[in-house]
Amino acid sequence: MTAAHTAAGPVAGPVPAPAPAAGPAAAPRRSSRRAGLAPYVFLAPGFVLFAAFIIFPTLRAFQISFYDWGIVAGSVSKFLGFDNYSRAFHDPHFWLTLSNSGMYMLLTVPAQIAIGLCIALLLKARSPVQPLFRVLFYLPVVTSWVVVSLLFKFLFADGGLVNYTLGSFLHITDGQTSWLSQRWTALVAICALGVWKGIGWSMMIFLAALQGVPQNLEEAATVDGAGRWQRFRAVTLPAIWPAMAFVTVMLVIGGFNVFTSVVLMTNGAPGGQTDVLLTYMYQQAFGNLDFGYGSAIAVLLTLGVFLLSLFQMRVFRRTASDT
Repeated sequence: MTAAHTAAGPVAGPVPAPAPAAGPAAAPRRSSRRAGLAPYVFLAPGFVLFAAFIIFPTLRAFQISFYDWGIVAGSVSKFLGFDNYSRAFHDPHFWLTLSNSGMYMLLTVPAQIAIGLCIALLLKARSPVQPLFRVLFYLPVVTSWVVVSLLFKFLFADGGLVNYTLGSFLHITDGQTSWLSQRWTALVAICALGVWKGIGWSMMIFLAALQGVPQNLEEAATVDGAGRWQRFRAVTLPAIWPAMAFVTVMLVIGGFNVFTSVVLMTNGAPGGQTDVLLTYMYQQAFGNLDFGYGSAIAVLLTLGVFLLSLFQMRVFRRTASDT
């Protein structure tokens, strides 16, 4: 038996072990836990907004696409299964709008990429007027779609500036072209607006990417006797390839989402020949109050754009690995 001696005398029993002191190791654990939670705290408001305005409406539209949706209070929505999707595949006007959206994408995306890249290459060199030109080329990007759509509507009107320039000034046409009353000419006018408005955006992305091109590689290629085109193909293009992939994917998505310019310039005229997928979806949902069919068109558009984006990213990734 052990005893602990005190001032009053010996006390029988085991000596209690001293309690572990709260050392400095507990504080770093708490601080690391707080640091781990900090990113989620900052992300939470944005995620809540994203869920409320993107995820929930998307899931709701997917649900509505399977119904003959009744919007009147107390009405019963009839379940149709895949009938709305079957209707879309057998709807000639759906395929017409899909071809118009595809044509808009094919005409605007390559032009925005090519012209934007050329302007970025020209503005890459430092000069006193470089900031001014950057602002001038980027100004259409931040201008309202409503404003520029109405502007181009007046430009391509029967007595507008385009007819005057082509007829009275350049003498290329007779100046009597009715641009917005025919399908193909109206699509040309809408595509011209899309290219003009989007060049500045692709230019800024390419300008940022060109800043990361290794200067030593360009100098080495110049010493080896490579010309401008050879340097661009062997040094510059591989360096900006990720930016090229990003710009292409985003422009393709934007091309299939064209809406405002079509509504304000032609509103589908003549006879719905210039409708695109989004205007047709809007007309079915809010014009005819056929929310089930409109939601089915929206779901098909979303799925198509998603698959097309995946295909593009795979192609760009494979091309980058080959180079």
